[in-house]
Amino acid sequence: MSEGSRSIVSVGWLAAHQNDPDIVVADVRWYLPTTGRNGREEYETDHVPGAVFVDLERDLAVPGGPGHGRHPLPPVDAFAGALGALGIGNRSHVIAYDDAAGSTAARLWWMLRQVGHRRVSVLDGGLSAWRATGYPVTADVPKIAPTTFIPDTRHGLVASRSDVDDARSSPGSVVIDARARERFEGRVEPIDVRAGHIPGARNAPFSENLFRSETDGISRFKTAEALRRQFENVGIDETKAVIVYCGSGVTACHNALALDIAGLPEPRLYVGSWSDWSSDEALPVATGEA
Repeated sequence: MSEGSRSIVSVGWLAAHQNDPDIVVADVRWYLPTTGRNGREEYETDHVPGAVFVDLERDLAVPGGPGHGRHPLPPVDAFAGALGALGIGNRSHVIAYDDAAGSTAARLWWMLRQVGHRRVSVLDGGLSAWRATGYPVTADVPKIAPTTFIPDTRHGLVASRSDVDDARSSPGSVVIDARARERFEGRVEPIDVRAGHIPGARNAPFSENLFRSETDGISRFKTAEALRRQFENVGIDETKAVIVYCGSGVTACHNALALDIAGLPEPRLYVGSWSDWSSDEALPVATGEA
């Protein structure tokens, strides 16, 4: 298998292949409103040459609400239409990046896999690694040639509330929460209505999928072996059915990506995640360590 068909690629690989006719580079920068930053505005300032901008709120989600969480998935046909409008077709090899260690780029990676498209990779180290290596950036927005994307939806990769409720007490299942430990334990909750976690869930912060290089200070994915040991420590092996969740179904995809790198079974994503679960007063909440 070539590096280009793996779930992550290096900036060196992208620099060598970015002019290949089937490569589509996707800038998936997104920030919480409280940061005062705007992904599209930063894309328009500078980005990897040729990259198209993928808007998480518009292209990778629909408006949230009660019973759905903050970032529900768009209908498959709408997502396919958005991909085609971005120049992404069924033959495209999509290279997704952000400047947050892959935490939003992984949402595009997962969504493409969910509609049957496996030619998608996340740029390891993202825009930070691209810049640190000295590769050029530009403010020029590319002219997009729209195409058609035909989805082949893979059913069974999305978990419902009831699926999570069943899995959290099943010995054959593991539910993992990608949020930071302080949110998982309920010590802080800056966004959602209740603090804590789904009872029975185990904490696997997405940030722990990464290591920070002493050479350039950039965070990149750990090795497959290190990730496998890490997930084994929270009870995941080839025999377990895994559900991943986070705050709103975005950074949980980082854990799905890390599980793929580690060669472990493909998980289901609880898209509504904590923003959905915590909004229902009838559902139980746990605090403290798992």
